[in-house]
Amino acid sequence: MEPAQREAAGRRLERSCHTAFIHSDTLYVWGGYQVVAGQDVMLPSDEIWLCDLDSGKWECKEITGESPSDLFGFCGSNINSTLYIFGGCTPDGYSNQMYSVDVVEPCCSWTRLSDTKGTTPSPRNKHSCWVHRGRLIYFGGYGCKTIGEVQSTSSSSFTVEEMSWATIGNTLFRCWGWNNEVCVFDTHSFTWSTPETRGPAPTPRGCHASALLGNKGYITGGVETAELDIFSLDLETWTWSRFDIFPSGAPLGRSMHTMSSKSDQTIFIYGGLGVDGNTLNDAWLFNVQKKEWTKVTHAHEDKPRVCHTACLGGDGDVVVFGGSSHLCILVDSVAVLRAPRQHQCRDILIFQTQPYSLCRLCEDFIGGNSELFGPLLSWLPSKLQTKICKRTACLSAMKPTATSTA
Repeated sequence: MEPAQREAAGRRLERSCHTAFIHSDTLYVWGGYQVVAGQDVMLPSDEIWLCDLDSGKWECKEITGESPSDLFGFCGSNINSTLYIFGGCTPDGYSNQMYSVDVVEPCCSWTRLSDTKGTTPSPRNKHSCWVHRGRLIYFGGYGCKTIGEVQSTSSSSFTVEEMSWATIGNTLFRCWGWNNEVCVFDTHSFTWSTPETRGPAPTPRGCHASALLGNKGYITGGVETAELDIFSLDLETWTWSRFDIFPSGAPLGRSMHTMSSKSDQTIFIYGGLGVDGNTLNDAWLFNVQKKEWTKVTHAHEDKPRVCHTACLGGDGDVVVFGGSSHLCILVDSVAVLRAPRQHQCRDILIFQTQPYSLCRLCEDFIGGNSELFGPLLSWLPSKLQTKICKRTACLSAMKPTATSTA
């Protein structure tokens, strides 16, 4: 590929508010938007980008079928190699449509899941999802409801934004707001359900972060929250629990950040938009048993991120992709404004959260110093030789720098 072609392809990778997941050592990236001449431009829904994490090489794969409309604020989740897209905003308004595609098929095609059972949740965006035992369990978000839906919904589970009410004459017919609803989609039976939860539920919110540890789903932060609070939901008993954290030991409150499960006891949080209006560059670990925060020293402090994705990769690495490095919210006495320049990113950040195995250390050393071994590399088994060649290409082209072990 010519340098100009590589640069053009690289610009197509720049994005925010996308979805990503890792399957078989490959990072899959779909959707999101770019800012072009000050305007948000939705990226094509008929393509998905694949990055071989061993070699660092990208390729674009076409998706046929009934693709989603231009979406912003959707929620993407994956089960094995199948990507599910639910909700978001289209040019015509909020959506509650569900789409799926198996991305490892030679010719992958979108399917709109229109023959579902049960009651489909109201249209929304900026929500999150836990994947648990073949179910997609959605939480929160911002969206619209009819006045009848609002009247039948508890005031503690839907916060109406009065300035967003829509009327015809003097009649209120639809309103917008934040919710803390839990909605379940069974991918085997194609059935929606709404479990009855117990315990201290989080306040309605969106733009929060979520992660799954065992049979519990965790959420933290988000819009409409002043602190980085943490809640867990037992996905078998549907019971909420809140972690009481001393403010002096907790990170700054934030939204549009990421949270990843590092182990059965620890979650990893990175970046986001702070309550001070600035893009953050800090990383934290939270131990759910000790209920303690630990700040992580890392090599990417010059790369703040917001609206990025974070996936758990091999050897315990957290793989961060895309987002904006400079989304600043400006507040004056009249309005809340978004800074015109967002500096969207296309690089991959690798966070090492645990010591590497001896095998991984050897692979990295050989890949980074292949000139020392010369023809000896041909003595390796073919599978290992291929992996070493990919590592060599990746380390020479991408030069990823892992963080120090927390």
